[in-house]
Amino acid sequence: MKLRPGFVLELVVNFLLPWLAYRYALPHLGETGALIASAVPPIVWSLIELVRFRRVDALSVIVVAGIVLSVAAMAVGGSPRMLLLRESLVSGAIGIAFLLSLPMRRPLIFYLARASVAREMEGGAARFEALWRERPGLAAAMRLMTLVWGVGLTAETMLRAWMALTWPVERFLVVSPFIGYGIYGGLTLWTVWYRKTLRSRAEAAAQTGSVTG
Repeated sequence: MKLRPGFVLELVVNFLLPWLAYRYALPHLGETGALIASAVPPIVWSLIELVRFRRVDALSVIVVAGIVLSVAAMAVGGSPRMLLLRESLVSGAIGIAFLLSLPMRRPLIFYLARASVAREMEGGAARFEALWRERPGLAAAMRLMTLVWGVGLTAETMLRAWMALTWPVERFLVVSPFIGYGIYGGLTLWTVWYRKTLRSRAEAAAQTGSVTG
């Protein structure tokens, strides 16, 4: 995926602006109010997308869902270990959502990929829909990516939950970020490698077809 202006804007709205809203609102509204404030940019972005293109931005929905889960977890209790568990709740919920989407006609990564392609080119969503219908290999690739990310995120949540319940709080705070970033980094590197592999196979197949034709 190339860093085109539309994709960069999507990342800014869904990640940078929520973080800025949270940091600004935290001293004034407290943690719960700051989390709610952080949901405003992706919600506004989703409404704009709905009005302009008659579609809901999938990435924004995931971000907002994670924020809602964080607020809900805060309401459950405020013990130190419950707060540590809350940090793992979002990625676990997303991982489970990925896995639950596997039996469906279109897995979750399909909607994320289609939303990205729609911003990269005019008529990108329709083009992606056509490729999905015409190339069975694309559907298989999307399902494999959904499976890998779902298993990875769920495993990361289970590991961090075990650490939060059994380790001293200080040790968890030191080690947990390395666990999380390590798993996310591994999933990202695998995705980049897999995309390059698929692209190489497609180019090789196209060259073979042109020679035989």
